[in-house]
Amino acid sequence: MGHLLSKEATSLSRDRRCRRGRKVPPPRSRSCFLRGPCMLCFIVHSASPPAPEQPLPARDPLAPPPYAALATAEQRAARRLLCLPPAAWEPRSRCQRLLLSGLLPSPVRGLLGPARPPGEVASEMVCKRKGTGLPACPPSKQPRCAAAAAAAEPEAGSGASGGDASARGAAGDSGGGRQPASPPPPPALEKKDEEEEEKEKEKGGEAGCEEPQEHPGDGCREPLLALTPNINHLPPSILLKIFSNLSLNERCLSVSLVCKYWRELCLDFQFWKQLDLSSRQQVTDELLEKIASRSQNVTEINISDCRNVSDKGVCILAIKCPGLLRYTAYRCKQLSDISIIAVASQCPLLQKVHVGNQDRLTDEGLKQLGSKCRELKDIHFGQCYKISDEGMIFIAKGCEKLQRIYMQENKLVTDRSVRAFAEHCPELQYVGFMGCSVTSKGVIHLTKLRNLSSLDLRHITELDNETVMEIVKRCKNLNSLNLCLNWIINDRCVEVIAKEGRNLKELYLVSCKITDSALIAIGRYSMTVETVDVGWCKEITDHGATQIAQSSKSLRYLGLMRCDKD
Repeated sequence: MGHLLSKEATSLSRDRRCRRGRKVPPPRSRSCFLRGPCMLCFIVHSASPPAPEQPLPARDPLAPPPYAALATAEQRAARRLLCLPPAAWEPRSRCQRLLLSGLLPSPVRGLLGPARPPGEVASEMVCKRKGTGLPACPPSKQPRCAAAAAAAEPEAGSGASGGDASARGAAGDSGGGRQPASPPPPPALEKKDEEEEEKEKEKGGEAGCEEPQEHPGDGCREPLLALTPNINHLPPSILLKIFSNLSLNERCLSVSLVCKYWRELCLDFQFWKQLDLSSRQQVTDELLEKIASRSQNVTEINISDCRNVSDKGVCILAIKCPGLLRYTAYRCKQLSDISIIAVASQCPLLQKVHVGNQDRLTDEGLKQLGSKCRELKDIHFGQCYKISDEGMIFIAKGCEKLQRIYMQENKLVTDRSVRAFAEHCPELQYVGFMGCSVTSKGVIHLTKLRNLSSLDLRHITELDNETVMEIVKRCKNLNSLNLCLNWIINDRCVEVIAKEGRNLKELYLVSCKITDSALIAIGRYSMTVETVDVGWCKEITDHGATQIAQSSKSLRYLGLMRCDKD
């Protein structure tokens, strides 16, 4: 407390701030040092009623004050304290006594009255500073009008100090109600005080001072920052459109972890219509059941290479998602006819079924597909070795809207199946019988398909050149032809294909018995071929590759893998 009462306290703090390079505010008036954050603002509430205090005897106004002869440092400090206005000693709410014993010099303690007895314990200590009890807030700069208000207060204090000494005696009241009240000030002084207060208010208004806030703690609150643009301010429809361009992994493992709002958007029903769960070993029957229970409008699902999914999970999915349109389950060897029968019976609108490489699938499942799924358009049963002509004929007769069919290494599928599809499915556009037990007698029936655009006849052991040439002549819309691994195809067949294939763009002749003449014929007669692959054709040389490159105007890719002949 010594530095607070010294004359050099202000200069010391100003010197320190100057050395730190900070801007030094103008010095405050000495009459306001009690208004700062100090220990002198605590009020003591006594548990027992305080002893009555005798008012100070009235003295002659012209007589010198009792402290005029004081010359020590303590006496001078007391004199400065007693020059304060009565408002500094008396709180505005309840009359409470300032306990300054132990903190103030002895002359001041004598003027304030007797101290509390040693055995008396204070009930509580309450800080009566303005704004006490408000939540803590970061410091902020005071408004510019604070300096004007601080300068106006000493003037008010000096005016109030000219009143009767009994006004200071009222400051010692403890608010108990038993203290004798001090005599009220004369009416002239009250009127004078009111006039001075009005003048101070006018000065504060002229200086641009703001009105006092309703909550005292508002002065230390930082101003609200202007709202910055945020992606969450966009309408939900736009955010859903943005998220629709992301994959299932990106939505579930990245976007949904940003915030709760994005997580709710990622759970929108439109994102759960098409599910690609392929190659995820954590996908089980329980997970499929939860997905189906949450979103019953699933239209497409892919569970390829999901080894932990059984027939039970697929059955639950089919029961809860009757609107399923596309079902894909490659290399799920644990599935059997039970799953495909459940899908066929519960999902009559099914349009696509790709279940390649399922060893346990038989003709019983295909019969259910053919009898109940009339809207079927795309089927893939490659490497399902137990499927035979019986099941394929059921599908051909029951699914007349078929557009794509692909079979691979199905040794039990013969010319009967090819003929059944050619007769009952006129809308077929893609046909593949790679490695199946079909011959030219069955392939020739494909000439009935006027909409045929892609034909895969790889590794057909009994396929002759005449059959291929006849198909190219009659199927005018053919744009992709795959004849790989057929040793019978020769240069003459390729020349007919180049001449008759008016819309042909892709021609695959890997491991065929052709020479440079085939390449020269393609470059000379074909005006539409863009892709030619003649890899592993031992008779192809640089001459044929150079000729087709120079003569063809549409060629974009030429495959020459292992064409090593000089």
